[in-house]
Amino acid sequence: MFQPFEERLVRMVRAKFGQRVLDVGCGTGSTTLAVARRLGAQGYCMGVDISAPMLEVARARAKLEGTFASFLCADAQRHPFEPASFDLIISRFGVMFFDQPVNAFANLRSAASQGAQLRFIAWRSAAENPFMTTAERAAAPLLPRLPPRRADAPGQFSFADRQRMAAILQQSGWMDVYIQPIDVECSLPEQALVGYFTRLGPVGLVLQEADEITRSQVVATVRAAFNSYVQGAEVRYTAACWMVSATAP
Repeated sequence: MFQPFEERLVRMVRAKFGQRVLDVGCGTGSTTLAVARRLGAQGYCMGVDISAPMLEVARARAKLEGTFASFLCADAQRHPFEPASFDLIISRFGVMFFDQPVNAFANLRSAASQGAQLRFIAWRSAAENPFMTTAERAAAPLLPRLPPRRADAPGQFSFADRQRMAAILQQSGWMDVYIQPIDVECSLPEQALVGYFTRLGPVGLVLQEADEITRSQVVATVRAAFNSYVQGAEVRYTAACWMVSATAP
């Protein structure tokens, strides 16, 4: 689904001797490994995430393909990184979940070397991303306990407000903040669609505790709601996001 975003971030990496890159919210390591392959022996890439199971997958992928990258299980907004230890900090949808975003980006800035670059991709608003909210809108009548999204709370769309995001970065000490809207065509196999909406997002969380009858009703209702996005064997949608850049003083 998110391969096009990975490619955009990797293109920003310059394979030069001594380049040190941090991938925030790396998950199962796809972007971290892509950056490590680009750097080769000349540089170093570390992925950080709070999910130990995801990092187990990331390390296994690195070992399998023989790509050198390190992975740290930690909360990037609070972890005491070595000061000035990274020349580039990147993230693909990994920075919208900080509960104290100003402190979090200040912590990342302290980990950045002088003049280091920050590059990340975040979602724009829920209204601009109807695909990403299809499941919860369709399931709402069947799941009364479905938690509502709050625009100002940590979560997928917490950086929808461009001015708020710029203010967070400036208050945390980053300079030359530039925020560009991007619309990216994404796809996933149709066979993976049910697994996608039953495991991720608000619907996926509530379904973990739902009884089998409710689960079956929700799956059938939500799957039908995605029909307009299905084209043959693929599901296609447009992701409305921000490409954000900033510089450490």
